[in-house]
Amino acid sequence: MKSPKRFSELPEYAFPRLRRLLGDRAPGSNAPVEMTIGDPRHDPPAFVAEVIAEHAEGFRGYPPNDGAPELLTACADWLHRRYGYAADPATDILVLNGTREGLYNTTMALCPEQKNGQTPAILTPNPFYQVYAVAALSVGAEPVYVNATAATGHLPDFGALDPGLLDRTAEVYICSPANPQGAVASMGYWSDLLALAEKHDFKILADECYAEIYRDTPPTGILEAVRATGADPERVVAFHSLSKRSNLAGLRSGFAVSGPGNIALMKQLRNYSGAPLPLPLQMAAAAVWADEAHVEENRALYRAKFDAAERILGDLPGVEIPEAGFFLWLPVPGGDGEAAALRLWEEAGVKVLPGAYLARDTADGNPGTPFVRAALVAPLDQVEAGLTRLRAHLTP
Repeated sequence: MKSPKRFSELPEYAFPRLRRLLGDRAPGSNAPVEMTIGDPRHDPPAFVAEVIAEHAEGFRGYPPNDGAPELLTACADWLHRRYGYAADPATDILVLNGTREGLYNTTMALCPEQKNGQTPAILTPNPFYQVYAVAALSVGAEPVYVNATAATGHLPDFGALDPGLLDRTAEVYICSPANPQGAVASMGYWSDLLALAEKHDFKILADECYAEIYRDTPPTGILEAVRATGADPERVVAFHSLSKRSNLAGLRSGFAVSGPGNIALMKQLRNYSGAPLPLPLQMAAAAVWADEAHVEENRALYRAKFDAAERILGDLPGVEIPEAGFFLWLPVPGGDGEAAALRLWEEAGVKVLPGAYLARDTADGNPGTPFVRAALVAPLDQVEAGLTRLRAHLTP
């Protein structure tokens, strides 16, 4: 049995760490602005409650573990509309109780105990969503943090890594649009990564939960690259969610799509460890995946906030307003995001997250240290107030 001491490698989770940093300090405004957590605030589709009520009798029985046929079909139909990708609902898709479940359990199901006779490595962007590292540690793999900086377009340059490391890599986590930077992988980036995966025999776990929040151009998805290059679908597991797309984080509805071999192994694990979504919620999710009108409305609300960010912060040195996602990754004068977050709270009443809390120390330092992350989820007037106060403290 592997020692649980491996979890001692994990730092304290970002938000308890922020609470400790701020302590009982009073905000420097009688109208504080919360810009830390990416908790969607826009209204979800009005029809969700009606669908749940219509299917309320479904709470009586155990829900289908693999997903209701109606939901699986809705997910497959959406993949075809969005990416032109043909997925078999019965064999290529697994419904998830939130994509966090899938991002963790996929590694539990698919990561080998050894790779080429060695401890497998699992590569993750740095900064990153912390579940990637927890999944790696849970299977006894070595998490390797690959810095994603302005120099690499805020996406990790996996191809620059040592070939020996790549040969023992079992999985690569990648998030596009990226959390926190909002960087979007291009068709070229995806194609190069697929070729690298084929050369070194690893799987790509593509977290695309922010794919429907964009300003102008829909982000290219990895499944488009699979289709364009003829890559093996078993090389990829892609994850999608209703949390951001439809403001339904509380519905806990997401799905994974891959080749039938991967999905079969993931289903086998889920038979023992999964917590399937109640059937009425699955039916509501099916209706939401089938509807695009509310997504357009949601995207327009975020676009107005990004326009405000461009107007208020766009001329500041080093500030890049991203094309997708709903975060700003903001460099701070002096290069200390933790000190800046404390100062912003005490002097301006704006709560942001220090970038270092989302990243890990490496030989090249912590790439998040000079940044703060600001979420654009509050109503537009609050976002504009927060951005205006941020400008005063981000100006050198």
